Amino acid sequence: MKGDRVEIVVDAGGETRTYEVAATRAGRRVEVGVNRGVVTVSEVTRGGSVARTARFMASRVLALVEHPAPRGALPDDLPIERPGSQRSGSQVVEPTLFDTRRAAS
Repeated sequence: MKGDRVEIVVDAGGETRTYEVAATRAGRRVEVGVNRGVVTVSEVTRGGSVARTARFMASRVLALVEHPAPRGALPDDLPIERPGSQRSGSQVVEPTLFDTRRAAS
């Protein structure tokens, strides 16, 4: 998805270098694979063809961080109900640390 990106931190002989591969266009995604001691990070199109690739020796990779693109709330997303919360009509009422409601006597 456009906006996805992967940061790769590599040991470059006494110093570290950071590389970034990002999905730059709509419909593209970033895929990460490890095969035979090589870490491969590729930007892939909708059809599955590779747009660009970065390869690193697995023994030199210090960190690989995936940053998914932020997504907005969808219409079918529901509010998260936590244990101890109560429904009041269509609202979720969260319990507070100091409950100010008085107990019915």
